[in-house]
Amino acid sequence: MFRKAHVFFTILCGGSTAAIMIAMSLLYLRVSEGNLQSSRFQSFQNDIGTITANLEQSTYVSMQWLSRLEAQSGYIIYVTDNGVPFLHNSLNGSIDLHSQSLLQESLDAYDTRIAIEPAMPDGNSYSGIWHIEYAFASPTTGDSYYASRIDIERDRSDTLIMILSSLRPLRESIHRQRILFAWIDAIACAVLFLFAWFFTGRILKPLRVNQEKQLRFIAAASHELRTPLSVILTSSECCENASDEERGGFLRTIRREGQRMNGLIDDMLTLTRSGANRFPIECKETDLDTLCLNACEAFEPLCRAKDLTLAFTLPETPTARCRCDADRIAQVLSILLHNAVSYTPPGGRIELALRQRRERRTFYEIVVADTGIGIADEDKPHIFERFYRAEKSRSAKGHFGLGLSIAYEIVKAHRGRIAVHDNPGGGSVFTVRLPA
Repeated sequence: MFRKAHVFFTILCGGSTAAIMIAMSLLYLRVSEGNLQSSRFQSFQNDIGTITANLEQSTYVSMQWLSRLEAQSGYIIYVTDNGVPFLHNSLNGSIDLHSQSLLQESLDAYDTRIAIEPAMPDGNSYSGIWHIEYAFASPTTGDSYYASRIDIERDRSDTLIMILSSLRPLRESIHRQRILFAWIDAIACAVLFLFAWFFTGRILKPLRVNQEKQLRFIAAASHELRTPLSVILTSSECCENASDEERGGFLRTIRREGQRMNGLIDDMLTLTRSGANRFPIECKETDLDTLCLNACEAFEPLCRAKDLTLAFTLPETPTARCRCDADRIAQVLSILLHNAVSYTPPGGRIELALRQRRERRTFYEIVVADTGIGIADEDKPHIFERFYRAEKSRSAKGHFGLGLSIAYEIVKAHRGRIAVHDNPGGGSVFTVRLPA
């Protein structure tokens, strides 16, 4: 399921971003190509203006000047004097069938433009000289051109100059620009999809991990519930044919296992509420030293029965009252002390300490240390996960692997922290920090 979701979100994220990028590229290309064409036509008009100004100041048209102009600007120039081809064209051999067709097409395009625009709004006129620029496509060459017709009227002489500029270099420049943008878009799309693959993978990873934890939670809960339920069912079947004395023992077993199931279900409901952000916390001013003292008194008989030493250390100066949920913090103390008692062998020592410390801000520190079997380094990152227990402690009766998870959620709801590290003398040290 997550594999399909990963692929789907990669295509959705990368595809939508790539589509926007390609659309923006096409828009930029359209504007850029329009600017190139406009700039090229403007440059052509400026050149024609310069040429016309030079013609206006000269009394004749020089063949050397026309040849130099063609060579420098790459223009095609046709000159006729009273309809007769100018000597420049004859010497250059440019008046052939192909050239005549191109010249005629440019003149036909001009006549069509005059018919459409009789006033020639884009033309410019000087005394005896006027010119107009336009674009046309030649069927003969299959090329497009900018054309300028210059008419010179002097002393009963009517000189016509046609100047053509091929748009092939412009089209090649536009084509190169399109190829460049195509490559850029292709590389950018590949990078986008690669980024989308890793990005969506990082987004889906917490969901996948959470689902795996839920599956493990359900499997572990089913396993934990199956054991007392099997005992209850077996004991209830045995009650049918048992004597009164035996029936009493079976009923006590049923009651004991039912209480275990009830405690497990309560713990599961507590964790479910914490996961739904509905963890019940009622904060009020609380004396932490009193809570710790009460916890020590509650566990002292159990420690004495297991031949354990329970020590309690208070700060030398009285601590200020802490705003917290007293019942929930007492539950955390009970969980930590119960674990310490369960996993500390006879003759061991358990210490409970309360401190008030200040680093960047003031906080309370509750420490529960034992000299028990300790926790392996590979287990430390997981001990606050639900139903997690180290292999060596799985046989401990009454432990479902939920206690430390509940303690973690309670401390987290108080905006505090809980951590574990090794006791230098052997065993474990749990530290709870609560903000003042």
